[in-house]
Formats: sequence, structure tokens, C-alpha cells
Amino acid sequence: MSNSGPEIEQLIQLLARLPGLGPRSARRAVLHLIKKKDQLMIPLSAALDRAVAAVVICEVCGNVDTRSPCGICSDPRRAESGLLIVVEDVADLWALERAGVGAVRYHVLGGVLSPLDGVGPEDLSLDALVSRAPQFSEVVLAVNATVEGQTTAHYITDRLAGTGVKVSRLAHGVPVGGELDYLDEGTLSQALKARTAL
Repeated sequence: MSNSGPEIEQLIQLLARLPGLGPRSARRAVLHLIKKKDQLMIPLSAALDRAVAAVVICEVCGNVDTRSPCGICSDPRRAESGLLIVVEDVADLWALERAGVGAVRYHVLGGVLSPLDGVGPEDLSLDALVSRAPQFSEVVLAVNATVEGQTTAHYITDRLAGTGVKVSRLAHGVPVGGELDYLDEGTLSQALKARTAL
């Protein structure tokens, strides 16, 4: 039984649905928002209202922006890019952008194939990818190194086989700054297979 009103309980329940926040973390966050009502809660509420009204999904690549086509697809420096990087979701696209991968283009799948979870090819933006791919000289599959990610990569490779477009994937192996004795056997094995000449 809670001692707070229904509005506060609803806020806690909604925040608890966010990734990385459970009920206890959500409760702490709500208490902090209430304590900082003028400095934080009111501006956050206004920012959420503006975002709800402005945020759209890019019709070209699937990125999240306030316009469609998004800023990346509209960037003239990327217009001639021969490289299309395929990612599972927008968080992956943003991570690659933070890493400064250059003037490339992206395609967001919206997930990975997972028959156990009921996610089939029709649930992802695979047809749009197959349509876009011939505009590029290379398609890089930047999907996670999970069973579902690798299944999705194989499926995409098969779908693009007749297009003449080069298909590659991100290298897997020893991370920058990684120490060998801390890595799992699968990572070490993959790193050895994907070795490069110096």
C-alpha cells in the first residue's frame, strides 16, 4: 500500500517501464523530480510535450529526428556515400555516429529476426533495405553478435545476393584496450579468425 497519491503512483509506474529503471529507481527519480519541481520537473514536462509533437521516424532510414528525411539523410556530404550501414535499432545508429564513423548512410531494421519472439522478416524493414541497397557499393551489417543478430545477417546476405552489392559485417574480436585474459573463448577464437596483416 502506497502513501502517495494516484498521480505520483502513475508517474512511478511509467518511469519504471523505462530500460534500466525498476520500481525502486523510479521511486527515487520521482522524489528527485518533486524536490526539484521548478528546476527539473516543469522543464522536463514541457520538453516531453514538445518531443511528442515534433519527433518523427525518418521515412528513408528509420532514424528518430524532428524531420523526415532526417538530418543524416539530408546531409549533402553523405549524398554520395557508397557505404550503407545496417543497424538493429536507432541506439546503434547513434552509437556509430558518436564514434565518428564518417559520412556514411544508415538503415535501421527495427530489430532482429527472432522466431521464438514472433519476429519475422515482415516485422523488420527488410524490403526497404533490399530496395535501397543497389544505390550503394557496400552494405555493412552492424548487427549484434547474438544468435538472432547473426541469423538476421545471414538472411540479409541471402536477400542481397542477386544485387551485386558487396556485403560485409563488423569485425568481432578483441576490443580496443582489452586484455586477453579477461576475454571469453568465443571472442578470442573469433579475433584469431578475423586477424589482419600489419
